[in-house]
Amino acid sequence: QVQLVESGGGLVQAGGSLRLSCTISGRTISSTTMGWFRQAPGKERSFVGASIRASSTNYADSVKGRFTISRDNAKNTVYLQMNSLKPEDTAVYYCAGRYGIGTLGRSSDWNFWGQGTQVTVSS
Repeated sequence: QVQLVESGGGLVQAGGSLRLSCTISGRTISSTTMGWFRQAPGKERSFVGASIRASSTNYADSVKGRFTISRDNAKNTVYLQMNSLKPEDTAVYYCAGRYGIGTLGRSSDWNFWGQGTQVTVSS
């Protein structure tokens, strides 16, 4: 069975940085498209970015230049490095995985999900 476990959430001040980690088991990360979504209070879950195998990345416009997704294949872990955080980045962040590429921004098209980790950015 495939499991995704997230860590690294917390409280930070605006302008600060935070790194989230997501470790997958039951499947090699090298053969899996990995992504991040977030859901703010009262809002729908939205796409943050994705790492397509080890070849390319894709980001939502709202986080381009601030967030970076990377992989450590040996550890079966994907990271979300968040810099220059803003209060509007406050949300529960979810790690996700999928077999193919498909429509990355459509949450229903992803096959595996982490439990979520809270990120709170104070002003």
